[in-house]
Amino acid sequence: MPETLLASQTVDLIVVERNGFIESRHRGAAVVVNADGQILTALGDAQGLIYPRSTLKPFQALASMQSGVPLRGAEVALASASHIGSQEHLDIAAAMLAKAGLSEADLRCPTAWPAHEETYHAMIRKGEPKSRLAFNCSGKHAAFLWACTENGWDTESYLSPEHPLQKRVIEIVEEYSGEKISHLGVDGCGAPVPVISLVGLARAVSKLALCPGNKNSNARATTIATAMLDYPWAVQGHGLPNTVVMEDVGVIAKLGAEGVLVLGAPNGTAVAIKMLDGSGRGADLLGLTLLAHTGALSTEQLEAILSKISRPILGGGVPVGSVRLSSTVMDLLD
Repeated sequence: MPETLLASQTVDLIVVERNGFIESRHRGAAVVVNADGQILTALGDAQGLIYPRSTLKPFQALASMQSGVPLRGAEVALASASHIGSQEHLDIAAAMLAKAGLSEADLRCPTAWPAHEETYHAMIRKGEPKSRLAFNCSGKHAAFLWACTENGWDTESYLSPEHPLQKRVIEIVEEYSGEKISHLGVDGCGAPVPVISLVGLARAVSKLALCPGNKNSNARATTIATAMLDYPWAVQGHGLPNTVVMEDVGVIAKLGAEGVLVLGAPNGTAVAIKMLDGSGRGADLLGLTLLAHTGALSTEQLEAILSKISRPILGGGVPVGSVRLSSTVMDLLD
């Protein structure tokens, strides 16, 4: 059976300290590549195989756009998003479906409650049930469906690996990662999710991040990278890490389930991280620090962004510890 990284292929990346005692450790692997796709830094096995999960959404959005979907502005960002289901997010997803001549009933992602508290409580007060629009992948699915109506493709089977749209997704992932896909799974939203290497994922994100500064880049890929940075609230949500990183330092940031995170700087430096235990705790700290270590971020930018997104370890509501980099990572940085 294919499998992800073994413990022996990973290193301690993050430790959790409580009152001077290391309470938890997060092992995993991380890789940094430059604009040429060369490995600058590796912690653990950069060739290890992973499901990239939602970090692939920009490339899935690219498949929709290359299939003729005329996404604009925040719609592009939402098609690339793992959003929290604010009313803004729901309205854009619904509008995308309406432009395709479809409705929420045509979505094949699961139903969910919004992670956005205000919208959740508003739905409860109105007696509304869980919604497919509130599922964090609804923007991607709306774009998928719109691609189907633009091309006369079947909308019932749009998540099948044999569907023309999903075949196009795989072609794009192979193009940007530089790898041949040999294994497909089913993501939490029901869409096919391929297995690629950690470094392949980093190379794909590097190519995407370079697009806005390269006039020879694919125009739709440039639109996606630009829209994510122009409408970062649509990619996750106001005040949340991915959004704050894009707002404050212009670095493409995209989380994925099971402890996956990618960051792509304008100069093409890109980071891909996989936490072996599936936890994303500390991944932003690690990824941003690695970008700063390679010079893609200044020390001042790093300190400013971490002050906004880092959370202390609490005891009785009072800070008693922190989530911090492991000694293995610190040794690399010295």
